[in-house]
Amino acid sequence: MHLKRWITAIAGTPLLIFLIFKGGHLLFSLFIGIAAVIALKEYYGIVYNRTGPAVFSAIPLVGFITCPLIVGAAYSTSFQTITSIIAINLLITGLISLSRYKSDPSVQDTITKQALGIIYIPLFLSYLVLIHTGDDGDTWLLFLLILVFMGDTGAYYIGKAIGRNKLCPSISPGKTIEGAVGGLLLSVGAGLLFRYIFLPHLPLGLSILFFICIGIVAPAGDLFESVLKRAGGVKDSGTILPGHGGILDRIDALLFAAPVSYLFKEFIL
Repeated sequence: MHLKRWITAIAGTPLLIFLIFKGGHLLFSLFIGIAAVIALKEYYGIVYNRTGPAVFSAIPLVGFITCPLIVGAAYSTSFQTITSIIAINLLITGLISLSRYKSDPSVQDTITKQALGIIYIPLFLSYLVLIHTGDDGDTWLLFLLILVFMGDTGAYYIGKAIGRNKLCPSISPGKTIEGAVGGLLLSVGAGLLFRYIFLPHLPLGLSILFFICIGIVAPAGDLFESVLKRAGGVKDSGTILPGHGGILDRIDALLFAAPVSYLFKEFIL
C-alpha cells in the first residue's frame, strides 16, 4: 500500500507541475473544477452514507451545479460572484426543503451537510485558483504544496520511527504527537529553504509564522476529514487513486491550508 502511494504521487507530480507552470490559468482552473466535483461526490458518499438522500437527488445535485460555478468565479477573481453563488445555493436548497419537509423531516440536516460541503470543497479549493491567478502565483502554489507535502511526509516517517504518544486516538489512532511535531519542524525547514531560494524578499519572521500556521492547519484538515469518515462509517473517501483512496483523501490537508496561504500571500507577507 505504501509503495502504491509513492508510485501514484510520482506519476501525478509531473502533470501537476505542468498545470501550475505551463498550463495557464484556464487549464489549471478546469483541473481544480474537475477535482472539486469528484471530491464533492466523495464527500456526499461519506456524509449521506448511513442515512440521507441519494448522491444525485435534488439537494446534492444543486451542490454539483454550484461547485464548478464557484471555481469559475475564482478564475474571474470575483469575490462578489463567489459569495452570491453560495447564497443562491442556500436559497435554492431552502426552497426545495419547503416541499420536502412533510415527507422528510430530516431535510434540514441534508441541507446543512450540503452547505458544509460547498464551503469545505469548492470554496476552499477556489483559493488555489485565486493564488494561481495572483502575482507569482505558480511559485506560491509550489511553495504551498511543498509545505503540505513535507509536513505530511515528516509526520508519517517520524511518527513511525519515534511516535509514542497518540495525538487524537479517537479520530486517527495512527497519528502521534511526535509525528505532528516532526512534520511541523520539517515543514518549517522546507519553507525556510524555499524562501531562501525563490522568495528571499519575504520577511523572515512573518515567513516562519506562515510555515507554522500551515504546519498546524494542514494536519488539522486531515483530521477533519477523518472525523467525517468516522461519522459516516467509511474508511476511504474513494478508490480513484491507488494507495491514496479518493481525491478527498489526497487533498484534505490542502483544503485547510489553501485559504490560510492566500491570506498570508495577499494581506500579511
